[in-house]
Amino acid sequence: MSTAPTTHLWLREETKPMEHRAALSPEACKKLLEHGKFEITVESCKERIFADSEYSEVGCKIVPADSWRQAPKDAIITGLKELPENDQTPLPHTHIMFAHCYKQQGGWKDVLSRFVEGKGLLYDLEFLQDDNGRRVAAFGFYAGFTGSAVGINAWCHQQLHSGEKYPEIKPYPNEDVLIDETKAKLAKIGRMPRIMVMGAKGRCGSGAVSYARKAGIPEENIIKWDMAETAKGGPFQEIMDVDIFVNCIYLSSQIPPFVTQKQIDADRQLSVIVDVSCDTTNPYNPIPIYSTNTTFDNALLDITSSNPKPLQLCSIDHLPTMLPREASNQFALDLLPTLLQLPNRATAPVWTRAEKLFNEKVGSMATTN
Repeated sequence: MSTAPTTHLWLREETKPMEHRAALSPEACKKLLEHGKFEITVESCKERIFADSEYSEVGCKIVPADSWRQAPKDAIITGLKELPENDQTPLPHTHIMFAHCYKQQGGWKDVLSRFVEGKGLLYDLEFLQDDNGRRVAAFGFYAGFTGSAVGINAWCHQQLHSGEKYPEIKPYPNEDVLIDETKAKLAKIGRMPRIMVMGAKGRCGSGAVSYARKAGIPEENIIKWDMAETAKGGPFQEIMDVDIFVNCIYLSSQIPPFVTQKQIDADRQLSVIVDVSCDTTNPYNPIPIYSTNTTFDNALLDITSSNPKPLQLCSIDHLPTMLPREASNQFALDLLPTLLQLPNRATAPVWTRAEKLFNEKVGSMATTN
C-alpha cells in the first residue's frame, strides 16, 4: 500500500515590500508532515522572519524564490499577501492567500480573471469560515495590537518632534521591545492620550485595547465602541474628541461614514487615525477622507484640513508584520486544523464553502460594473 503524500503545499516567497510573515510556520509544517499525508515545498525568502533552515530541519524541501509558477499542477500555492503586481498571466494552480478581491476592491476583476483564464482556484484566507461563519484563522488580534502601537507612537511623535517626518517602521523581535519603546515615549510627555477603538469586541479591536493597556494607558482613557455604540449611525463627534482613533471594524455592507471632511475641518482634539481595517478602495469605506494605503517607510499620511491642527492617518494593510514571528506562529497554528482537512477538501465544509464562494464571485463579474 502506497504511503505517498496526497497533498502538496508550496509556500511561496512573499513579494510585498517589508512583509516578514509566513502563512506556514516551521512548527505548523512539522505538525503537517507528522500527519503523513503532506509534502511541503518552501521557497527561499530573505525577508521571511523564519530562516530557510528552520523549515528544512523539520523536513520541508527548499527551492528557489518565485519558482511556484513551475510547480507541479497539483501543488497548492500557499502565501499571505497578493501576488506580484503588473502581472496578468493566467493562474493554473490552486492558491491559498489573502487576495483582497471579494469585496469589489480596486482591480478585483483582474485578479479573478487570471484564475478563470488559467482554470485555477482561489481559497481566500479571509473567507475560510467554520460552521458558525467565523474565520478559522486571522491576524486580527495582532493587526489591532500593532495598529494601536503605531497610533500611540505617532501621537507621541507629534508631541515630541512636531513637524518632523515619522521614522520608518521596522519589525520588532518581540512585543516586549515594542511596548517598552512606547512606555518610554509616553513617560517623556507626561500625559496620556485618549484613544478610541472602534470594533472593540472583535479580534482586531481586542488587540488594539490590549496594546493600549500594556502601554500603560489608563482604562478611562480607552474608549471602547462596538455595534451598540454605532447603531445610531455616523458620523460621530465622539471621534473628534479623542486624540487617537483606531478603526478595527469588519466592513461587510454600506454604512454611514464615521468621519467626514466637515468634521475634521472644524474644532477637534483628534490628531491620529489608524485605519486597521484598510478598506481604502472599498466604495463603502467609512473613513472617506483618504484613498491610498501607507507603507512602513511612509507610515503616516497628512490629511488635508482647514483646521491648522495636524491630522495624520496610518493605513498600512499588513501591520502584524511588525511582530512577524508571534503573528505568524499564532496564525499558522490557528489554520492548522483546517489545513489538515485539505486531503478531504472535496467534502470538508470549510473548503467546499470556500470553493463555492470563489465560483460565486467569478460568476458575479458579468453582472457587476
